[in-house]
Amino acid sequence: MNQPPATEQHLTPDVLAWMAAQAAQGYTKESIFDAMRAAGWSREMAALAMQMHPEGLASLRVPSLALPVSGRMVDAGDKWVEVQQLFQAPDVVLFANLLSASECRALIEAARPRLSRSLTVDTKTGGEELNADRTSEGMFFERSENSIVRRVETRIAKLLGWPRENGEGLQILRYGPGAEYKPHYDYFDPAELGTPAILTRGGQRVATLIMYLNEPEKGGATVFPDLDLKVVPRPGQAVFFSYAQPHPASRTLHGGAPVQAGEKWIATKWLREREFI
Repeated sequence: MNQPPATEQHLTPDVLAWMAAQAAQGYTKESIFDAMRAAGWSREMAALAMQMHPEGLASLRVPSLALPVSGRMVDAGDKWVEVQQLFQAPDVVLFANLLSASECRALIEAARPRLSRSLTVDTKTGGEELNADRTSEGMFFERSENSIVRRVETRIAKLLGWPRENGEGLQILRYGPGAEYKPHYDYFDPAELGTPAILTRGGQRVATLIMYLNEPEKGGATVFPDLDLKVVPRPGQAVFFSYAQPHPASRTLHGGAPVQAGEKWIATKWLREREFI
């Protein structure tokens, strides 16, 4: 067994990643606990770490491509969508032509007058807050708010085999020059005080679909640091990824690299365990 990170006595992402790596190699919770104690961790902090251990987190049911695939094409109900790339562990899918050019333009124009500085979930309270890591502008459509939103939501539900009512409202984001979203996870951290309140609205987030509405002049890629993957925005394309455990072991750390020239528009759909209310 590798030695745990230095005795910071904090459950940092590095510590959680080390625990996940040891679990993947077959080490038990007890042996990981003993290794942390031997490295100088207090009994209290080592015990808390065991509560965050992947074995202690039940795997969630997640959306997937459950529909018939013909070659690289998958049936999304009102159209066939191309699967450009498919990864496993974690499940990441790159789609082409998920949205048409006219749908991309319509979503941008409907959202433009309603944009405001993007907020993030305040994990301490369950509310929202400004976050220096996220410098975009954005807005949310209500589910089925208009015909195009309803059509896109229905297509996503068919494509991923997930009930439309289990999705949060479609979010439209604009990233101007220099705007970015630093690497983060989309699930709600079980260790945070505000998480129980957040989960009352539909349970955990279990998957993310990012749809690109335009192509910036330069920059703005979606990056997955743990996977050494970079997705360059192209109109109508999308990247989908799921996370069966709300834990760094999901390897779904991702971010939006800074836009270096022009602007980037995306539509994001977060999917929940249950009906989102």
